[in-house]
Amino acid sequence: MVQRAQRVKAASNDPAVRAARQRNKPFGNVTRGTTNPNRLRRVDRWLAGPQAWRLRTENNPLVVDLGYGGSPATAVELYSRIHAVCPSAHVTGIEIEPERVRIAKPLEHDGLDFLVGGFEVPVLGKATMVRAFNVLRQYDEADVRLIWATVCSRLTEHGIFVDGTCDEIGRRSTWVALGAEGPQSLTISLRFGGFELPSDVAERLPKALIHHNMPGEKIHGFLQALDKHWLSGAQLASFGNRQRWLRMCQAMYDDGWPVVRAPSRWRLGELTVAWAAVDPAATINFTS
Repeated sequence: MVQRAQRVKAASNDPAVRAARQRNKPFGNVTRGTTNPNRLRRVDRWLAGPQAWRLRTENNPLVVDLGYGGSPATAVELYSRIHAVCPSAHVTGIEIEPERVRIAKPLEHDGLDFLVGGFEVPVLGKATMVRAFNVLRQYDEADVRLIWATVCSRLTEHGIFVDGTCDEIGRRSTWVALGAEGPQSLTISLRFGGFELPSDVAERLPKALIHHNMPGEKIHGFLQALDKHWLSGAQLASFGNRQRWLRMCQAMYDDGWPVVRAPSRWRLGELTVAWAAVDPAATINFTS
């Protein structure tokens, strides 16, 4: 089993690769597949919360856990959390390694199944939600746009693709939300007490951003602004980190950063910002 995915962008024009895809060979490479139960609770809470409206726009919506890893635990948990807000939803776990799918098959039931596949998302019809966590992190940054476009082509009209990364037990998470038109937002989600500065999440940035956390880049400016407002709220520490976080989020909003003003989400240690504010290709600077 490889530790790092091989290049996919350069190979995409290889005639042999195109022929393999025509034979329905999965698009992607086998990666580590390490995971832990409850690791993805933060992004699941977001999908089953502010993004649940997408499920209600369709009959029998399909939700995909893409690259669930060596254990099907995250797919089972995703089903439980999505089913609680949309009983008609079906969840499919997709893995490129056949043995991982074989192990998961006994857990199948009417609302949950498992398939061998890759970024081509080999399901009937299109998906309302696709979640790929700690998957693209193992590919080269140059491959990310191709993978994004491939997965987004498999979404419904109101569908969403979530490309994210988190630590081993889910205390620090970040994810990019994409629609058919491309990336829409970046969300960071941190466990209170699990960080000293908000920028500690930098090591868990998605692949599209992690190499851009340096002076002059948008994501660096965003994280530095978070740290500034976090530190300026030190007087609230005696009231708890949640109050301090709420103040930081409001200060970011007041400064003109295009963050989603959602105090109910802020209270969870979560903050979402428009992709344009952190896009490496953007030229807008929201730092004050």
